[in-house]
Amino acid sequence: MIRRIVGAALLVATSLAFAQENYPTKPVTMIVPFPPGGVADIVGRPLAAAMERTLKQPVVVVNRTGAGGAVGMAVVAKSAPDGYTVLMGLSSISIFPVSDRINGKAPAYEMKDFAPIALVTADPTVLVVRGDSAYHTLKEFVAAAKANPGKINYSSSGVYGTLHVAMEIFANAAGIHLFHVPYQGGGPAVTALLGGQVEALASGPAAAIGQIKAGKMRALASWSDKRLALLPEVPTFKELGYDAEFYIWSGVFAPVATPAPVIQRLREAVRNAAADPDFRNAMEKVATPVSYLDAPEFQKYWDQDARRLAVALEKIGKVEQK
Repeated sequence: MIRRIVGAALLVATSLAFAQENYPTKPVTMIVPFPPGGVADIVGRPLAAAMERTLKQPVVVVNRTGAGGAVGMAVVAKSAPDGYTVLMGLSSISIFPVSDRINGKAPAYEMKDFAPIALVTADPTVLVVRGDSAYHTLKEFVAAAKANPGKINYSSSGVYGTLHVAMEIFANAAGIHLFHVPYQGGGPAVTALLGGQVEALASGPAAAIGQIKAGKMRALASWSDKRLALLPEVPTFKELGYDAEFYIWSGVFAPVATPAPVIQRLREAVRNAAADPDFRNAMEKVATPVSYLDAPEFQKYWDQDARRLAVALEKIGKVEQK
């Protein structure tokens, strides 16, 4: 009996080791926790296509939306740690555990539930209005907001999502009150602005640059520490006197207990994809520079950014939704 048990255990261990070393043997699912049209989707789809060339298996992008991205992130956190479900996450992955606690809720996931694979892009957000807006400068926008508290509305990717937090950081720094209209992702938030449902939006450059260049949107300021090379005429909040800095970064994650050989294979796939000419051309078309960091460096970057966001969220506190 003991020999049978030991033999069975060795067989299972051998099978698992074989499966890990030969990973992947079937398609990989990449969860994008936002609708099409936002930063995660714009980056995730060409990245997935490039990863396929290393993994020799399809990488299928699935949009699992809800709660500003928290639903899809929780799905990956609770997925089997076998490398067949990965996340294309944004910096909002650091926000929801903190915002849930601020609002007295149990977090849907914790940051420790994820193993970082690689950072792919990192862009500061830009404050945009429609091209026909009455606001031509940030000074005009702030003056109108102070004269009409709570009257100027803005869209976002969801409550406590990246676009919401960026606007609240700015509003807090400027001493103004804006009316928040959450949507189920960055794509719908952009559509709402272009359609006239809202007056302003914090957007990643990838989702807005085409509309800005076409004159359908006007950028008033950026959350960067320096002016963007692609929008040199747009001032930063800091140079205009507002302590507001925020970046939307995108990165790939796996469930934390994913075996080391599988993690290594995913790291290789993303590293090769980030250097792939087709992927880089896709990012160039949406004016999004590739900012690749492998897992160890990405972990350090993520930790630092998460600490900064936690401080900002504590300052913002509980945000009442009407």
